[in-house]
Amino acid sequence: MPKQIIIAEQHRIAAVFSEDQIQELVVATGSHQVSDIYLGVVENVLPGIDAAFVNIGDPERNGFIHVSDLGPLRLKRSSGAITELLTPQQKVLVQVMKEPTGTKGPRLTGNITLPGRYLVLMPYGRGVNLSRRIRSENERNRLRALAILIKPAGMGLLVRTEAEGMEEEAILEDLELLQKQWETVQMEGNSNRAPALLNRDSDFIQRVLRDMYNTDVNRIVVDSNEAVKRVKKHLLNWSGGKPLQVLIDYHSDRIPILEYFRVNAAIREALRPRVDLPSGGYIIIQPTEALTVIDVNSGSFTRSATARETVLWTNCEAATEIARQLRLRNIAGVIIVDFIDMDSRRDQLQVLEHFNQVLKADKARPQIAQLSELGLVELTRKRQGQNVYELFGHTCPSCNGLGHLVRLPGESETPMEEVNLPVVSRTPEVEETTRPVTIAPPTLVTATQTPNGETTQRYQEVEPTNHSSDLELLNHPSYQESNRRRRRRRVVVGETMQDESLELQEREMGTEMEYPTLSEGYPITAPNRRPGREIIRPITEPPEIVKVEMTPDEQDVYALMGISPITLLEEGTVKNPKSVIISIQEPGENSIREIAEKKEDVELESVVEYEENNNDEDRELEEVDSSISLEPEDQSDFDSDEEDGQYEAELSDSDVDLSSDSNDSDDSGPIRRRRRRSSAATEE
Repeated sequence: MPKQIIIAEQHRIAAVFSEDQIQELVVATGSHQVSDIYLGVVENVLPGIDAAFVNIGDPERNGFIHVSDLGPLRLKRSSGAITELLTPQQKVLVQVMKEPTGTKGPRLTGNITLPGRYLVLMPYGRGVNLSRRIRSENERNRLRALAILIKPAGMGLLVRTEAEGMEEEAILEDLELLQKQWETVQMEGNSNRAPALLNRDSDFIQRVLRDMYNTDVNRIVVDSNEAVKRVKKHLLNWSGGKPLQVLIDYHSDRIPILEYFRVNAAIREALRPRVDLPSGGYIIIQPTEALTVIDVNSGSFTRSATARETVLWTNCEAATEIARQLRLRNIAGVIIVDFIDMDSRRDQLQVLEHFNQVLKADKARPQIAQLSELGLVELTRKRQGQNVYELFGHTCPSCNGLGHLVRLPGESETPMEEVNLPVVSRTPEVEETTRPVTIAPPTLVTATQTPNGETTQRYQEVEPTNHSSDLELLNHPSYQESNRRRRRRRVVVGETMQDESLELQEREMGTEMEYPTLSEGYPITAPNRRPGREIIRPITEPPEIVKVEMTPDEQDVYALMGISPITLLEEGTVKNPKSVIISIQEPGENSIREIAEKKEDVELESVVEYEENNNDEDRELEEVDSSISLEPEDQSDFDSDEEDGQYEAELSDSDVDLSSDSNDSDDSGPIRRRRRRSSAATEE
């Protein structure tokens, strides 16, 4: 089957196409890549798990090495305890065997390997090994005999599949290059200071051709003229100067090479959980922390004559696509496939045989474990680098990686991540700004009284410390007795203090001080502050709130695919997509809310009118009661009831309303007499 390789060296991404479909991706963008060789330093040894953490120059994460991967260190000593093999601050030569994932650091090994085109040199290995893909027995015997003759003393060799049918001179030349590379690594390790990177496949084109090029490739496309020359040089060296049977092109179009060959589009599709099948079915791929789950569904495929044929056809088609997706997404570890249930044992074996056949093209060597009683197919795949989710995926800022938004009863619909509060500057030179609230460093204030009677305050910054006992606050009321009320002041620089809370006993202060009343002013002199202490920050606009109508099914689909509902809005509706709050509502919900709000407004207006009418009637009754005189006024009565008049004058508005509302009761007479007498005294 003809293939073509697309190499974007600028982005360090390569893709292998077969039948106009991407089969595999090669990405080398991580800080720690597989086969990197480091001179590390042992940070700590954990005998409980027979492992150690090694510093390889990453300030965030250390590398992890198990006792079974120590390699030459374990061979030199008979004891198996890791505490006897490694000690803290010990220098070790390690190689990355698994790239870091999430919060885990890279997995390291002491078994160093140097891969070449036809051979893999193992400096600390033993014996000769051959690739399983070399099927011919005669060829296996020839390559094994050659490897035994040329193997360096004290080292091991692995013969790769590409060595099949190659001449001895090409294999010897490849071995010489690997030996020189190992000598360079040893020299760098002796001269450099740990931790340090000693070796890496810096030539991305050589790495891609070494791992991906074979006789099935008929075209190679690169993104520069210099890359074309290097491709020809590598291929001529490997072929022994024979004419090349491959077309090497330079992509000179204005459209970027990754967009022109739809590599970016394939990566976007690989990040989605759903993959459609040509017949109408589809599969769902869900990676988790422990394993990857793949579900097969028939979808709209109903063209077969019977249900049995439909299920069998869909499962076989899904098996082919799953094998491609495993290579494209570089999914590793434990994989569970839930095929459509098949009643016939013959159909189950046919699907498993087809699945095993399409998995043979994968270099990671997937192994089918079993078909469980529930109809689940279990398989494992060797990890080779990071998967597509780790390379190109990022955590969603809206849901923090959950895949859905959480809305609990009683909580606001759109929780705010940061609340901006207006902060008024104390100096006239700085205008009012809006900035996030921050905690200022502690300041110690000392008050002194001048001969003029004014009190000045001196500000002294206190260095933050973890021990609060260092601050001498023994005279503070809250540090003497827990039942005392704390004395608080509100002070505005350049103005007078308008509020004072004096609940402190004078004997605790040692001296008696006369504090001004509320009507007086309390002059405060402004402290000497360093210029430029206030930080002016730009005004940040509050996030825009937009409403998007979505059905519950659409909400589930968009949440499952990780697509923002903003895509449903017209272009230009949202000013800043990075600062927006999305309110999801069902179609027609807005009109129902408007009708309900209008109905509430009408009911509220009717209640207000009813209350106003009742208030008018109460006022008319008060005027009538005040004009009626039950008995003649007498000065003696006024003198004797002077206290009642004073009490009546201090009645609140609520008391007056209560007296006016109870004018029909028998007890309202004395109250009206007191009101008339007080009004008569006012007139006299």
